[in-house]
Amino acid sequence: MEYLPDRNSRYKDVDYWDERYKTEKSFEWFGDFSKFQHLLQRYVMKDDAILVLGCGNSSMSSDMYDAGYHSITNIDYSFVCIHTMSARHDATCPGMTWHQMDARQLSFTDASYDVVLERGTLDAMLVEEKDPWKVSSETACLIDQVLREISRVLKPGGRFLSVTFAQPHFRKRLYARHDYCWSVRTHSYGDGFQYFLYVLTKGEELSPEDAGLERRLLEETQDPPNEVRTQEADTEAFLDCIDL
Repeated sequence: MEYLPDRNSRYKDVDYWDERYKTEKSFEWFGDFSKFQHLLQRYVMKDDAILVLGCGNSSMSSDMYDAGYHSITNIDYSFVCIHTMSARHDATCPGMTWHQMDARQLSFTDASYDVVLERGTLDAMLVEEKDPWKVSSETACLIDQVLREISRVLKPGGRFLSVTFAQPHFRKRLYARHDYCWSVRTHSYGDGFQYFLYVLTKGEELSPEDAGLERRLLEETQDPPNEVRTQEADTEAFLDCIDL
């Protein structure tokens, strides 16, 4: 509870993270690496070039390194985070690199990575959204910028792996787009509360179901209905579900 912000919007504030990382040693979002390793190893090869977005102070990258994944690039927009994590792991994880960077403007060339992995980074960008069925235009633009950059740096056949608590009927509304040139697969893990691993493969077509979802969403934006339809209440509140 020590690191809980006074309001959810602060999760989008780099100053909040800089202050937090000055004293917090480590925090694991959605369980540590061992909780979803059995899923990740189905899609990530030991010699893959891996980019971790919003690495934070999690031990995930070093745990992956110990498991044999040695080509890992970590980015975060907090300088404090990158400085601390680099100092902590440079000696024990040679070849693993750390860079301060904005996920909306990746400095890597096209088709640089076999795998891009994020865990909770996109959730933090969605914290101010009140209705998960309808993301605000500002946040939708932010997420779109990040997803386009991810697609750009992925190699053909590369995989974007996204770990989140967002259920498919919410998150697929953001991921299922022809513009990103990827397919969408969903896995879940966890005892009791379920977390989700989305696997988006560059160069594969959307399933008919996901393509239909995209068409419906486009039609909604072009021709909004006159009748307001209410959805059943959903217990999911972005980041409120995380036990901090």
